[in-house]
Amino acid sequence: MSNLSELRKGLPLHPLPENKGRREGLPHAPVRTPSLTPEEKQLALKNALRYFPPEVHKILAPEFAQELKLYGHIYMYRFCPDIEMRAYPIENYPCKTKSAAAIMHMIMNNLDPSVAQFPQELVTYGGNGQVFSNWAQFRLVMSYLSEMTEEQTLVMYSGHPLGLFPSSPSAPRLVITNGMVIPNYSSRMEYEKLFAMGVTMYGQMTAGSYCYIGPQGIVHGTVLTVLNAGRRYLGVEDLSGKVFVTSGLGGMSGAQAKASVIAGCVGVIAEVDKAALLKRHQQGWLMEITDSLDHCIKRLREARKKKMILSLGYHGNVVDLWERLVYELDTTGELLVDLGSDQTSCHNPFNGGYYPVQLSFQEANQLMATDPAKFQDLVKESLKRHVAAINRLSEKSFFFWDYGNAFLLEAQRAGADVMKKGGNKTEFRYPSYVQHIMGDIFSLGFGPFRWVCTSGDPQDLVTTDLLATSVLEEAIKCGVKDSVKQQYADNIRWIREAGKHKLVVGSQARILYSDQKGRVAIAVAINQGIAQGKIKAPVVLSRDHHDVSGTDSPFRETSNIYDGSAFCADMAVQNFVGDAFRGATWVALHNGGGVGWGEVINGGFGLVLDGTEEAEQKARMMLSWDVSNGVARRCWSGNKKAYEIICQTMEENQKLNVTLPYDVLDESILEKALHC
Repeated sequence: MSNLSELRKGLPLHPLPENKGRREGLPHAPVRTPSLTPEEKQLALKNALRYFPPEVHKILAPEFAQELKLYGHIYMYRFCPDIEMRAYPIENYPCKTKSAAAIMHMIMNNLDPSVAQFPQELVTYGGNGQVFSNWAQFRLVMSYLSEMTEEQTLVMYSGHPLGLFPSSPSAPRLVITNGMVIPNYSSRMEYEKLFAMGVTMYGQMTAGSYCYIGPQGIVHGTVLTVLNAGRRYLGVEDLSGKVFVTSGLGGMSGAQAKASVIAGCVGVIAEVDKAALLKRHQQGWLMEITDSLDHCIKRLREARKKKMILSLGYHGNVVDLWERLVYELDTTGELLVDLGSDQTSCHNPFNGGYYPVQLSFQEANQLMATDPAKFQDLVKESLKRHVAAINRLSEKSFFFWDYGNAFLLEAQRAGADVMKKGGNKTEFRYPSYVQHIMGDIFSLGFGPFRWVCTSGDPQDLVTTDLLATSVLEEAIKCGVKDSVKQQYADNIRWIREAGKHKLVVGSQARILYSDQKGRVAIAVAINQGIAQGKIKAPVVLSRDHHDVSGTDSPFRETSNIYDGSAFCADMAVQNFVGDAFRGATWVALHNGGGVGWGEVINGGFGLVLDGTEEAEQKARMMLSWDVSNGVARRCWSGNKKAYEIICQTMEENQKLNVTLPYDVLDESILEKALHC
């Protein structure tokens, strides 16, 4: 593929492209073990071949069968395009509409090797967060987008482009669903089979919705989490000399090193994959690396004593690191760590998301393919050791939280000591970061809002940064509550630090946490900037699915909802539908993401700002709903802060009228009624 004009041609058949197989020099996804029956293998092959005319089946059938045998999935490596995969300036895409070109820009960013975790397997992050299931789907989608008009909508079924269907200019140009499996069949085992057969897909969150912006997104979330953890657990604003220990430097977790530096603490991050470690070091996100536990402890002590800012990558298993910290505590009486978490892809523990301490990285990859049952046993044993070390340290002034990666959930399933006495089904010995740290932020309507400058020009990003900063500063001047003011101030600091730390990887994007007022005001300011020529090309608004309204996840985003509805997904589904008819350019709804398949329903959107009055109207309408939906749900569940926010919003917007809950002031009434 010599240039982007080739994207419009769809599948190359005459001649077929050369099959170059897996490319050397790229990280590749672990081998999957779907345990298909002979009949299911035939169905997987048949499903793959239906993208192609019969005259090429004799060539492709044995090739696809070999991929299924070797890798547990048919990726169609032959059709991986020979092009530099990155977010090109929007005018370079061969499209009839700006919306379609913007979507192409976002898709190619998700597959950029500097962004994607396993680019040739179409995995953006999280070990299994797919953009598409195979390369035929990529080529067909790009072809459809190149011919799309403003009176058509592209429909996506779990990576498969169903086709272009007639619609109206006000409708979304793209509607995505990923993993919408009937609930009784939404198990991990069934998923492996269904994915291998090419009929469903795990889109994580922003992988399958084409809205990932590289690790910057999780850098920001981690900065806010660590800062607020310091305030809550340690009672400090200044984290200098405080030590944060965690694991993971791959996809999203690669952000932890940079976040530690921006937060001003000592960050020690363990990583078993040397390639991931070196990648973050070469990017400048890790200050130092070592494969020696002795050296790691020595540098940690020095940095702690001198109150240095440091990000130190340890090439090894995090369980060894936690157990060494326990050894130091037991032999010297010195607690060397203040805060801790985990960002392994533990939602996918048996397929490369979590590596057991008993094996090397290479040994683990081999065993998970050759003896999955034994590998699973080792993972469970490792998780128990992992938790035992954390439990010992937490007897002192050390604070641990679950980062929403299903670590505590999987540890519980492994038999580790993580249960909270008297807790409900969503509570463990340690809180999720939503329950203790970020939940109040969601209740105020703050969440991870983001935008992408499709010109690809860094100066456009600088301009939008200045616009966003001025909007937040003006909001503070006009007077806001202290809780809101602190969040605005944290995000103004973030924007300034983000520029200094060169956080852009891939597309020219920025993320910040904002509430409804802030998001709408920033969107309007950016749209006006485009209209006035200050910004050279359209800007895509989006957010992480991990947001106020976007996700129903009882072990993460909705873990602090205690009215019994934490396991209900009405909010995320309503958000997806509501965004679609309020102006979103595209919408997505997913099963799975963060905490794992079958554990969460989440959705997201993309909205293209092009400087028109229509774009401003869409942004005002859609962004208001996209936040107030979740605040209203939290209000109804009994959250007092959400109650205050929704009442204030109703005063300001007479068209909003939300059902408000009454408190049961005398709980003895309940007991008397139940004993009648």
